[in-house]
Amino acid sequence: MVQPYNDRDGFIWMDGALRPWREAEVHILTHALHYGSSVFEGQRAYNGKIFKLTEHSERLHKSAEILGFKLPWSVAEIDAACEEVLEANGLTDAYVRPVAWRGSEQMGVSAQATKPHLAIAAWEWGKYFDEKKANEGIRLDIAPYRRPAPHTAPVHAKAAGLYMICTISKHEAEAKGYDDAMMFDWEGRVAEATGANIFFIKDGVIHTPIADVFLNGITRRTVIELAKKRGIEVIERRIWPEELAQFEQCFLTGSAAEVTFVKEIGPWQFAPGDISRQLRADYDDLVNGRG
Repeated sequence: MVQPYNDRDGFIWMDGALRPWREAEVHILTHALHYGSSVFEGQRAYNGKIFKLTEHSERLHKSAEILGFKLPWSVAEIDAACEEVLEANGLTDAYVRPVAWRGSEQMGVSAQATKPHLAIAAWEWGKYFDEKKANEGIRLDIAPYRRPAPHTAPVHAKAAGLYMICTISKHEAEAKGYDDAMMFDWEGRVAEATGANIFFIKDGVIHTPIADVFLNGITRRTVIELAKKRGIEVIERRIWPEELAQFEQCFLTGSAAEVTFVKEIGPWQFAPGDISRQLRADYDDLVNGRG
């Protein structure tokens, strides 16, 4: 059984100082709890170093700006706080979660009087998907919800509210025996999984959806760079569901998921191949300082 996240030993950085884990709390009338005015990051530390930490802190700042509030902590200060949390908890290989939100100074849709808050937690967290399944390839259902159009939601912010439909979709998939779900975009094209970007391979070429209605993930960008270094062509384009039968390999990328093979999406079947395995090895080498 997973230990509850509110009842652990250790420290959480909150609004400028470390607090005992169990004392890092917010008020019930916090604006973010009622209206979703919160942004966050997910990042991993390997051998005591947080991978691409500054890129994550920069994105946290940008996400808050998109939602209309400004963080009073600089990118450098957030970087330092993340490292402080890692050290205070005695962690070297861990998941790090910065989260920023609007406070409880004002209630209602308007939030101009609220103050921004920031907390950073870190804990040991193994593979996002079962390791055996991830090696063989996980199974994805088709999500009941679609990623929203860019003119209907702040799709380029890592905003908490955008994950509500992801939770619903993942729960529905798991209830059917799947590991996750693939989401279409608002026009019915392939978008991403519930918390990771998606890639396909055919005839030695990688194809991945254009990141216009979902986050252009930091791991996504990293894997594209790794592929190009090996001379593998990467095509970012619109992908329609009827094309999936033509692809041979499929994998997901994300800070939590890292590089995870996919063997099934609804009626479509895939198998891990040389390119998928090479990119996973390259990513593992890079994050562990071997690349």
